Amino acid sequence: MENSVCDVPGIYVGHMQDDRALTGCTVCLFPEGAVAGVDVRGSAPGTRETDLLAPMHLVEQVHAIVLTGGSAFGLDAAGGVMRYLEEQGIGFETGAARVPIVPAAVLYDLAIGDSAVRPDAAMGYEAARKASRNAAMCGNVGAGTGATVGKVLGMERAMKGGLGTASVSVPWTEGPLIVGALVAVNAFGDVRDPATGHILAGPRVDDKPIDSIALLPRVMMNGETGFVGENTTIGLVATNARLTKAQATKVAQMAQDGLARTIYPAHTMRDGDTVFAVSTGEVNAPVDVVGALAAQVMAEAIVRAVKEAESAGGLPAYRDIQR
Repeated sequence: MENSVCDVPGIYVGHMQDDRALTGCTVCLFPEGAVAGVDVRGSAPGTRETDLLAPMHLVEQVHAIVLTGGSAFGLDAAGGVMRYLEEQGIGFETGAARVPIVPAAVLYDLAIGDSAVRPDAAMGYEAARKASRNAAMCGNVGAGTGATVGKVLGMERAMKGGLGTASVSVPWTEGPLIVGALVAVNAFGDVRDPATGHILAGPRVDDKPIDSIALLPRVMMNGETGFVGENTTIGLVATNARLTKAQATKVAQMAQDGLARTIYPAHTMRDGDTVFAVSTGEVNAPVDVVGALAAQVMAEAIVRAVKEAESAGGLPAYRDIQR
């Protein structure tokens, strides 16, 4: 076990990024197909192909999920992933062509780096082409390249977010039950260690991260904060448990608890928080067990994303101020 979403069989991850422009995308490939669900809790989401994940809709499997920067512009990256998968003969058979099913979610990173540069189809294609079972997945990489957190006092007092991953394996009757998470943390609120409540990254006063919720009444009453819709934590949880689309949707809902345990506040009008859940396996396990583990690894992945981020765009990271 590598404490990575790739500990779940059947998942390959690839990244592309522009370290100067501070944007990028992360692609999770499922060459054999995967059952998926989604839960959108934030009120400013940017997504693609999420409606087809509803349990009553026709398509049963997806072939990739894209997490990307660039706000709505970044959805173009999914087109490049589709092209790569089509070249590999992977997709939903329609008779006339195989159509790859590639849901996607975006975060807003245009306020840092170069806003004229966004993930596009070429970047998505390269991320898919590079996908492997051992991709580095923490810090300033892929969709986390331009991620930031703690924007209650504006971007100038924010801190660097990033990409994080985690996994857990527990003994089960048919062999190990594995659940992993991958998340890009770009939250309006601050990020805390759920074990201690300690603020890891958030709005800074005197170079120390402070409580976003304590600040929120004042700044909202005085109209001091902006960034409407310019945040979002996006991610996925994956498991080798056998799930239906309805069950995957429930696991995605439960995985959102990982955001609520670490991000204060989460699921705001200013965030587009979106979590996918993916099933690639054949282990029979109750949804409640899978969902509980999903929330746990999601919280761990969020903490890792912040702790392993590096300063960029003039914003400090956790490792710069937590001594």
